[in-house]
Amino acid sequence: MADAGAAAPELTGRTVWARNLALPVRDFLGTEVGSSLFLLGAAVAALLWANVDWSSYQSLWATDFSIRLGSHGITQDLRGWVNNGLMTFFFLVIGLEARREFDVGDLRERGRATLPLLAGIGGLTVPVLIYLAFNAGGSAASGWGAAMSTDTAFALGVLALVGRSCPDRLRVFMLTVVVVDDLVALLVIGIAYSHDVVYGYLAVAAVLLLVVLVLRSLELRNGPLYAAIGAAMWLTVYESGVEPVVVGLVMGLLTYAYPATRLDLERATNLFRSFREQPTPELARTARRSLVLSVSPNERLQNIWHPWTSYVVVPLFALANAGIPISRTLLRHSFTSTVTLGILVGYVVGKPVGIAGATWILTRLRPGMRLPVGWAPLVSSGVVAGIGFTVSLLIASLAFHGERLQEAKVGVLSAALAASLLGWLAFRIVKLLPARYSAGTSERLVDLAVPVDPKRDHIRGSDAAPVTLVEYGDFECPYCGRAEPAVREIVAEFGEDLRFVFRHLPLADVHPNAQLAAEAAEAAGAQGKFWEMHDLLFEHQDALKPMDLVGYAGDLGLDVDRFTDELRRRVYAARVAEDIDTADQSGVTGTPTFFVNGRRQQGSFDIDLLTAAVRAALQRSRLSSARQGG
Repeated sequence: MADAGAAAPELTGRTVWARNLALPVRDFLGTEVGSSLFLLGAAVAALLWANVDWSSYQSLWATDFSIRLGSHGITQDLRGWVNNGLMTFFFLVIGLEARREFDVGDLRERGRATLPLLAGIGGLTVPVLIYLAFNAGGSAASGWGAAMSTDTAFALGVLALVGRSCPDRLRVFMLTVVVVDDLVALLVIGIAYSHDVVYGYLAVAAVLLLVVLVLRSLELRNGPLYAAIGAAMWLTVYESGVEPVVVGLVMGLLTYAYPATRLDLERATNLFRSFREQPTPELARTARRSLVLSVSPNERLQNIWHPWTSYVVVPLFALANAGIPISRTLLRHSFTSTVTLGILVGYVVGKPVGIAGATWILTRLRPGMRLPVGWAPLVSSGVVAGIGFTVSLLIASLAFHGERLQEAKVGVLSAALAASLLGWLAFRIVKLLPARYSAGTSERLVDLAVPVDPKRDHIRGSDAAPVTLVEYGDFECPYCGRAEPAVREIVAEFGEDLRFVFRHLPLADVHPNAQLAAEAAEAAGAQGKFWEMHDLLFEHQDALKPMDLVGYAGDLGLDVDRFTDELRRRVYAARVAEDIDTADQSGVTGTPTFFVNGRRQQGSFDIDLLTAAVRAALQRSRLSSARQGG
């Protein structure tokens, strides 16, 4: 048997068809954080270019580019194609992420949407009011939309740098707030910054949208068809005079997100196996289609477009729009301009006040409302939300021209710099505060559909432990084998504070001996030796044939005749099936899958991530006990 104190190998994989549910949120955050450096580099490059050779900067982005088919076509300058062409894909990704959050993310429990929704609206409203206070009665008041929207990439990037110790719930909360922010900002663009609307074209776009809804209700899955309809919608919305980027948002919001089912994955495995035995073009096409359809269209589109929008489209937008020729005259005029000051104060003061203020009002109106984090990091994240860039520059380019546009850009860039520095300072202060000021009061969503039952579940550790780690595993799964010593190391480290529960999920389509091995563990458990058999099976994953199992029973001193008879009669098949059913109810499709206090542990699993998750759950439990005791 492996030594529990041995160094645990990393758990860097899963069974071949396991769908990693981790990655939607974690990958979205990671891509946004990484792309913030590209965005910063593009903004700096735009400023350098504009100040070295302003005429070449302007002339390039003012170059006309046409797409024509016969006598029909569209002509825009390059900046226009970036702003309302490529940026459509940016808003497509925003719509996809919003839909994913509502379908399978933290907002699938609708009550949890209230807080970030109102916080996002508060973070929009207060900056706009501040901007209007600076510009009341003047023609510049029409640019109020430039003071409202947080830049997703910059804000999450800065949050990752200055708020390294903040909990994941704060990042998810911030992500939800900025998604709400972007959704509202896009509505503002479509309604307030569209001019000379041609309603005939808009009616055609509405008909095309209706076609999309009908096709979706028929569960028709044809990517090229939807892409063609989306392109036609973009064209008609563009011709109508409404900003066509709204099409990206609408198409994203209409795209379902759902977890892959175990049956879909098993079907894909069987089709691939058929192709392996008979590699024909027809079977290749069928297997490929089965693999594609096992993943939701939302995830497929995010996987395609999110890296492109984050690393190409948004930086290109910054390169096209952030350039301004900086001079003493411009700076002197800007920092006495109500446009610049309205944007600067709106972001730096209005964002944290709006987010924290809306949250405070909601907690007063609904005393039972619980915060995802404490007030200190929540206010600090509001400071970071004062970084406005992409959408702010987009709206500024729609609202202003000439000198006022330059002043607006100075305000946006100054606010981004100030909010970044103030955010760093705020999180430095948060680190010095006691933990009770940082911890939230909200309960984490429970993903484990069937709670742990000491009367039926196999438990290692104390029933009274404040933290429960549940694993769905397969005795023949190599990744579970790598996980097993890591889990034992964690159990040993946390002692009486942790109980470990093992549930069966034999993947019979890829591991032919896993089902019988699970039944053997149950047969050993009936004789009081479940964990001993559990450890032996993982130690000998390459020898799980019936005779091997009988041999292990003898090694453990079990009643071999009883053990053999129960295996032959499949006495414990129903017990294993119960665990499989609980896995299906919890959306578990691969092994190993872990739950910490009922919450699915997301991402690639290694000992450090598991240990951190258990430690965080233990800290939350202790803080909760301290509050109740106080």
